[in-house]
Amino acid sequence: MNVLFIEDDPMNRRVVKDMLDVAGAQLTEAESGERGLALIDEHNFDILLVDLRMPGMDGFEAIRRIRARNDAKAKLPIIVVTADTAADLRERCLAAGADEVLFKPVAMDSLFDAIGRQLARGAEDGGMIG
Repeated sequence: MNVLFIEDDPMNRRVVKDMLDVAGAQLTEAESGERGLALIDEHNFDILLVDLRMPGMDGFEAIRRIRARNDAKAKLPIIVVTADTAADLRERCLAAGADEVLFKPVAMDSLFDAIGRQLARGAEDGGMIG
């Protein structure tokens, strides 16, 4: 499984990398929304993890741009990973095009459950995108 994590904080990237290493997943890290979009152009991922609060392009804009693509990558599963706790946050994330929202600190079982749900959904929809 190839995962892209778009997150500006190196410690948060490290924690998620350590969790995904347990599952044998390949993690590619992007420190900004702009870099994440470039990596999506260059590589194939099974799932995207996206933080919301980043300098430059925030996670909402990155998600909207991914969903606006004219190729199969527009349908990549997107899980928001955020420390933001605004009351309407989940609805705003889903409206932007995210599939799920996880709140930091993320527990390993919550992360794996969310990834599993999204990969299962993708399989039901005819398989993942490459």
